[in-house]
Amino acid sequence: MSVHILKIMQTLERDFDLTEIIEGEEIMGPSPFGRHQMIISNLNYIIQHYVKAKPIGHVYFAPLDVIFEEEINRLQPDILFIRKENMSIFQDWVRGVPDMICEVVSPGTYVRDTAVKRAIYEKYRVPEYWIVIPELSAIEILIIENNKYKTHSFAEIEGVVTSKVIDGLEVNIKEVFE
Repeated sequence: MSVHILKIMQTLERDFDLTEIIEGEEIMGPSPFGRHQMIISNLNYIIQHYVKAKPIGHVYFAPLDVIFEEEINRLQPDILFIRKENMSIFQDWVRGVPDMICEVVSPGTYVRDTAVKRAIYEKYRVPEYWIVIPELSAIEILIIENNKYKTHSFAEIEGVVTSKVIDGLEVNIKEVFE
C-alpha cells in the first residue's frame, strides 16, 4: 500500500472517530440512530439558516472534537456554534469553549448527556447548552449564570425555545421533531 493511501486512511479514521475523552477516560459511543440523525439535521438546518442570514458565526455538527483540555476532556457535541469573534478556537478541531453546544439524548446516553457532559460544559463555562430529548419531544436551553447552569428556555411537545447566545433565534420544536 502506498504511503499516500495510508495517510488518507489514517485521516479518514481520525475524522470518523466517535471516541470522546471524559475526565481522562476514553469512551466510545455508538453511532446515532436514524431518528437522532433526523433531529440533528432538522435543528442544524434551522440554526444554520438563521446564522447564515445574520453572519454572526458558524454552526458545526458531529463528529467534530471540542478539546477543552488535552487528554482530559475532548467531547463531540451533536451541534455547536461559535461566534465570529471567537473563531480563533476553530483550528484542526475546536480548541476552547464554543458559544453554544447541543446534545441530542439517545437511548443509553441520558446520564452522560444530562449529567456528566452537563457538568463538564458547566465547568468550562460554555455559555449555552441545549439538551434535546426526542422521547419527550422536549428542548431545554441552559445558560451560565454565576458559574452554574439555569434554564433559559424550555418547550415540550409544542412551543418555541429561544437562544440567548444566538440573539433572536426562535425554534418551533415541532419543526425539530416532525
